[in-house]
Amino acid sequence: MAVKWFDEPEEHDYEAAADYLGMLAEDATVAATVNALKSAKLVYRKAKDILRAARLSLLPPDNPHVRSDVEKIGHGKKLSPILLVRGTPADALQIADGYHRVCASYLTDEDTPIPCRLVSWAPTT
Repeated sequence: MAVKWFDEPEEHDYEAAADYLGMLAEDATVAATVNALKSAKLVYRKAKDILRAARLSLLPPDNPHVRSDVEKIGHGKKLSPILLVRGTPADALQIADGYHRVCASYLTDEDTPIPCRLVSWAPTT
């Protein structure tokens, strides 16, 4: 079964990204980075590469959120694109929103191109 994706992330994805990123950076940096995500063009990356760059393990299929996304895939429903923030070469990529969707896509086909908005941490002025 092919994974289907919306053309744009859902608005609540940006709020979830801000909540997560707020644990890693100051409010002004988070706000600037989320604004950059909102205007970034979609790029496509494979699930296996996203997980490696983020240095994250694959969540198990019985994780409730992963299971829900796998079921959506099985029913032909679309998933929201992933929001990513590039780290430095010494730091990992941050999956600001969409870790469960990446895992569900990986479990379906690790080579499926996933639409992502990918930015670097935005500087504050």
